[in-house]
Order: sequence, then C-alpha cells, then structure tokens
Amino acid sequence: MRKAAFVLLILFFGLVLGGTSFAQDKTTRDEIVEKCKEAAELLLVNRAVGISEIADKEGRFVWKDTYVFLMDMQGNMLAHPIIPQLTKKGPLLGLTDKNKKKPKKIFIEFVEMAQKNGAGWIWYKWTKPKEKGIFDKFTYIQRVGYTDLIVGAGIYK
Repeated sequence: MRKAAFVLLILFFGLVLGGTSFAQDKTTRDEIVEKCKEAAELLLVNRAVGISEIADKEGRFVWKDTYVFLMDMQGNMLAHPIIPQLTKKGPLLGLTDKNKKKPKKIFIEFVEMAQKNGAGWIWYKWTKPKEKGIFDKFTYIQRVGYTDLIVGAGIYK
C-alpha cells in the first residue's frame, strides 16, 4: 500500500511540475507587447539591423512559442523568421484567414489597426505549425513610429 501511495505521489508531482514548466513555455500577451515595442524601437534606431534581427530565426525576436514579424502598410512582408518565403510574395492584402464560415482579410486588418489605432489585437482563425486543425489566434500589431512599418506577434488561444 505504501509503495502504491509513493508511486502516485511521484506521478502527481511529476505532472504538476511538468505542467508548470510547459506552461512557462507559452508566451503571454504582455511579453508580445514588450517584444513588439523592442522591435519597433530597434527599427527606429537602425532599420537595416532591425530587419535583419527580426528575420533571424535564432535571434532575440523568436522566443518560446512565437516570433515577431515585420511588414509595411502596403501588405509586403519585410521580415519573417519562420516563413522567410513570405518576403518574396508581394502584397499579402488579399490573403484570408482560415475561417470557413466568414473568412476575413487579416493583412488588411493589420494595416487598418496600425493606421487607425497605432497598435492593438486582432483575432482570426489560423493553423498551428506541426498541428492539424484550425485555431483561434490573437496577433498584436504595432505601427513603428510614424513610418510605414508594422511589427506583430501572435499567440494561439
């Protein structure tokens, strides 16, 4: 009986501690806002260095389970550390989210958020890397000063 109780106790603590460390790998909304601010400040100081750093998949703007991307007000992706091919696609304004019932043009929403509010959160449906299905995603968008640049980073619900 003692042995079974000991094994259950070990399993319990393993799950609790394991779950805690996993939860710490998820990015918070506050972290996303801070990283976007940091990226915007870097771009204002040195645009070329900022673009290079945001594009670097091993750089400081890729952390935990997310990353910062950079686009312009015309919908061109200027830096994307995970899918760099997006920088060669031209304007992405026609691209819709994965909501089958009511798809929306998310890049237009990103640009509108940056133009009207300077910063804010946008909700849409998107796929997750290495997982099947469509998920709720929240992306924070921030205009870089008074430039035509926009930084963003997202999390899944």
